[in-house]
Amino acid sequence: MALPNIFSQQVADDIIQRINQLSPESQAQWGKMNVAQMLSHCCVTYELVYEDKHPKPGPFMKFILKLLIKPKVVSEVPYKRSGPTSPAFIIAGEKDFEAEKNRLIAFIQKTRQLGATEFEGKESHSFGKLNQIEWNNMFYKHLNHHLTQFNV
Repeated sequence: MALPNIFSQQVADDIIQRINQLSPESQAQWGKMNVAQMLSHCCVTYELVYEDKHPKPGPFMKFILKLLIKPKVVSEVPYKRSGPTSPAFIIAGEKDFEAEKNRLIAFIQKTRQLGATEFEGKESHSFGKLNQIEWNNMFYKHLNHHLTQFNV
């Protein structure tokens, strides 16, 4: 079953509507992050695309990531609750809820505006070139997982 297309206006709007249902008091159903940390955590996926703030893995680590992690990240299979995460995605300390929410929404809108064709064959930070379906799965699945975590 194909995942919803995050590059479409309707799906992007649906995700943003779910984000807008969150409040600083929203509680997780599982995991250790508070809601502001979760929003910041979700922004990391987009930072890896649009910002040069995370170190790139070396050739050996990239090989391992492509071999072992990529299939889990870009497939249609949902993530398991409380699964392991990459160090870049671990958010420590307090975050500003509104700032992180606005930043995530802006990333989602930018990605939708660029469109799926912009991502066809685009090099990912950790997994090499991905097709637009793999990018879609990575973006949508991660957002859906964490919005579900916070019951929206």
